Amino acid sequence: MSLLASYIQHAINVFPSLLRGAVITIEVTTFAIFFGLILGTIAAFGKLSKRAIFRIPSSVYVDFIRGTPLFVQILLFYYGIPGLIIGITGEPFRIDPILAGIAVCSINSGAYNAEIVRAGIKSVDRGQMEAARSLGMTEGQAMKEVIMPQAVRLIIPPLGNEFIALLKDSSLLAVISVHELSKNGMLYVSKTFAAFPTYISVAFVYLALTMGISRVLNHIERRLGVSDRSE
Repeated sequence: MSLLASYIQHAINVFPSLLRGAVITIEVTTFAIFFGLILGTIAAFGKLSKRAIFRIPSSVYVDFIRGTPLFVQILLFYYGIPGLIIGITGEPFRIDPILAGIAVCSINSGAYNAEIVRAGIKSVDRGQMEAARSLGMTEGQAMKEVIMPQAVRLIIPPLGNEFIALLKDSSLLAVISVHELSKNGMLYVSKTFAAFPTYISVAFVYLALTMGISRVLNHIERRLGVSDRSE
């Protein structure tokens, strides 16, 4: 069998496993972005708060996560925290790899989403808040009814970029044996030693995922643009 034919055969053989891994990758990324957006929104409002009790913890969280590698955060969450719990309690403790992956990616995404949400809110003209307050709205009502609807349109594009970045970064979860796209490729290589056809196949699956997501995001942005003009 020629080298090219061998590579094509390996690509065909590994493809079902890569698809299963891609499903895990998408699931982990989707859950992480969802929970990360909730966490990020809370942290964003915390950083915008005038009260130090909210502002300082939010700033520490965002700075720590943004200032440390995701790889180290994964190791700390999956190995470090269970080790600490075992040391304190003396009882065995283990975290499910997929749940750990979702949790640590959510925490990581939350820090970046916090800055996205904060920047979106800050970019809305301050006069909008003052005008809403002059109409008798409370600060909370003005934020909900006036500021956030405008901020959401500004938040969606960078939030989409964060989704794509996190999807690619989720490959680091292979280190804790989450059978996502990259891990399944690594397992196939460990059995067949067919590194080139396997990893080029992995790369093309990632490319297909990111391009598909980009198209969806571009469509959403265009719809929002039409909505803005119609208003």
